[in-house]
Amino acid sequence: MLDRWDAHVGLRPPEPGRDLTAFRRLTRDIYIAAGDHGFWQGAIRNRADPMVQAPSDAVADEQPVVIDLLYGDHDGGQPTISRFSLLPRPEGQRISAVSRHWNLDRSDPR
Repeated sequence: MLDRWDAHVGLRPPEPGRDLTAFRRLTRDIYIAAGDHGFWQGAIRNRADPMVQAPSDAVADEQPVVIDLLYGDHDGGQPTISRFSLLPRPEGQRISAVSRHWNLDRSDPR
């Protein structure tokens, strides 16, 4: 179940900690079965939010955008954060790559 998200401009975002207050709550539950395809969408609806302009500026300036997604099982267990990087490519295109995963309810295996 996808639960929350956070975004940063540039390739050096902070590593996500256990304080999840910076993450934005999704307005609907999205269940993706193991091995299946799914989607994610986030929105910043408050125009006074300091993050409202940064993603648009990053796309216009061809800067990388990093998105951290918090998800877990359908009971709220096994919380995990996966980091997705959206990297600029020629002609206004982007490529997406997953670069890291963090377990939040147990020690890091690395």
